Amino acid sequence: MPTYTPHLRRIRMPRIRTTGSLLMLLTLGTSAVAAAEAYPSKPIRMIVPFSPGGTSDTLARILGQKMTEQWGQQIVVDFRPGASGIIGTEIAMRAAADGYTLMHGNLAQYAINPSLYGKLPYDTLRDFVPLSLIATAPQLLVVNPSLAAKDVRGLMELAKASPGKLNFGSGGSGTLAYVGGELFKSRPAPTSFTFRTKALFWH
Repeated sequence: MPTYTPHLRRIRMPRIRTTGSLLMLLTLGTSAVAAAEAYPSKPIRMIVPFSPGGTSDTLARILGQKMTEQWGQQIVVDFRPGASGIIGTEIAMRAAADGYTLMHGNLAQYAINPSLYGKLPYDTLRDFVPLSLIATAPQLLVVNPSLAAKDVRGLMELAKASPGKLNFGSGGSGTLAYVGGELFKSRPAPTSFTFRTKALFWH
């Protein structure tokens, strides 16, 4: 079975800024927050529906530190990964709508998942209110240095010549990397990939 290697080489291609990180507040909590005179009066929980170590983790920690400094209350980052962000998003939706639960989300939860899955345990338009766009980030295509592909065209030619022999890794169905891989497969040149759902790699 192919294994992940940290020694990856970037393939030259246009950078597309598709990852939007959002800070969300439970809908019913907005009026309560507005009416409170001493908000926040206790620590605030910020749910991150993804695993530690990724972009969402980094942004949430930086944001949480700055919010703690400004508000004088601790921002507790709570990681609840799984199912392309669905698990953590549902946990946030079911939390008390009192203004003390925030969620750090991205495009996967609020655009991809509603389009990909027929039924979700939450409604992004009804159950959450977007507070702010935190950051955008590029998506990059990388390969193992031992792969005989120097650019995107070379990778497509290699995939065409070796159907079913290249493996693409993503964080799972519904993630940005997964959608990017599917878009790559849909390009005019016929390609065939096997999908893995762990570390991101071409091998």
